[in-house]
Amino acid sequence: MTAPRLFRTPHQPFRPRVPLAPRSVALAVVPPVAPAGPLTVAARAVAESLIGDLGNRWLHTRGVAERAAELAGPLGVDADLLTAAAWLHDIGYAEPTVVTGFHPLDGADHLTRNGWPVRVAGLVAYHSGARFVAAARGLSDLLAAYPDERTVLADALTYADQTIGPSGLRVDPAARYAEVLLRHGPCSWNARVDPDRGPYLRAIAHRIEHLLALPVAA
Repeated sequence: MTAPRLFRTPHQPFRPRVPLAPRSVALAVVPPVAPAGPLTVAARAVAESLIGDLGNRWLHTRGVAERAAELAGPLGVDADLLTAAAWLHDIGYAEPTVVTGFHPLDGADHLTRNGWPVRVAGLVAYHSGARFVAAARGLSDLLAAYPDERTVLADALTYADQTIGPSGLRVDPAARYAEVLLRHGPCSWNARVDPDRGPYLRAIAHRIEHLLALPVAA
């Protein structure tokens, strides 16, 4: 019986074995993210100057901006505008901006005073169903100074906000909303408007997830 060959012969050229990537990795598709535009660059600088030292508030904001940048391409919306609004959506929590204590309105007012486009201010003013809380707090007239555009882009901003938790990690929209209600408590404004705001946010999540699931045109 012939012994097995342990070494290659001149007729057997050396071919290194290259391990294949796991199937899930090999087939993974990462959505392209557009380079940061001028609004986004300016918005990040403003946000960092105002809330960069606010711990989880900054981590959440950074996560929302990253999520918004990912969503813009698949949804076919203005990436610079959406990502800029995402960076700015919570600046109303910063002490220098606080007037009414309602962060969407205070953030929008701060942007207006500093010459930002009204559309950016409007997106900040109405993000994540702010109009329901504004109505309960008697602030609807002040909020009405801003455009409530109700577009896919506005939905995308809310969806980004509702899929990033306080520490910047991605979460399910239902889990995010439940966490907000628990954190703010049963007597909070968020809890008071839950019968209207809850279904509104769920409808936005459904719309965005439906659009994301559509096949990409060739």
